[in-house]
Amino acid sequence: MRLDILREMNRERAARRAVILVTDTADGTQRLVREADAEGDPLAAELAARFRSGKSGIVEADGRSLFLTVQVPPPRLVVIGAVHISQALAPMAQATDLDVTIIDPRTAFATPERFPDVPLLALWPDDALAQLPPLDRYTAVAALTHDPKIDDPALIAALRAECFYVGALGSRKTHGRRVERLTAAGLSEARIARIAAPIGLDIGAVSPAEIAVSVLAQVIASLRQDRRRAPA
Repeated sequence: MRLDILREMNRERAARRAVILVTDTADGTQRLVREADAEGDPLAAELAARFRSGKSGIVEADGRSLFLTVQVPPPRLVVIGAVHISQALAPMAQATDLDVTIIDPRTAFATPERFPDVPLLALWPDDALAQLPPLDRYTAVAALTHDPKIDDPALIAALRAECFYVGALGSRKTHGRRVERLTAAGLSEARIARIAAPIGLDIGAVSPAEIAVSVLAQVIASLRQDRRRAPA
């Protein structure tokens, strides 16, 4: 690999931006494709699929064999609310290799005893997010507190950062009031429509653990589907 390409891949990795290294297996020529530029590439469809799956491999194009080395940021899940659903969700999400962080300013809930082995920030979302790597297209945010003072700032930050998944707990009536607040905060209808609310896949979940399963399944589905959404 050329040194300049290696340096560029390292820069993109540090910035949590996805790239694919395209190598011609016959002559060894290489080129680097950033996810933001992939739509106009001759291999656009294959590149899009590889960015979604995160898997490297060989493809055939125009009679040539090309090896695609996929480099995508590790996906992460930021959970707003140290609630019972979060207690079930965190270990399941970690088992699927999601990097999980719990945020909740309510110190009675956000305790290490309730969330062993999970990074926990007992801060208001604005303060907590300032201590974490910036939200990005490889981050999922699940707002689970039912408290607008806690959930809304995180939802606004997630939507503006184009996180690949943004979900919020609450009934349709609750979400209707949420939409009014977020609209008043300056978010467009298209951005707000990206919120999965009520959160989770509709599997008839009742218990906190079942709701956690539905949320995690929805997060994974969003991660593996096309994340290209033009900002509104």
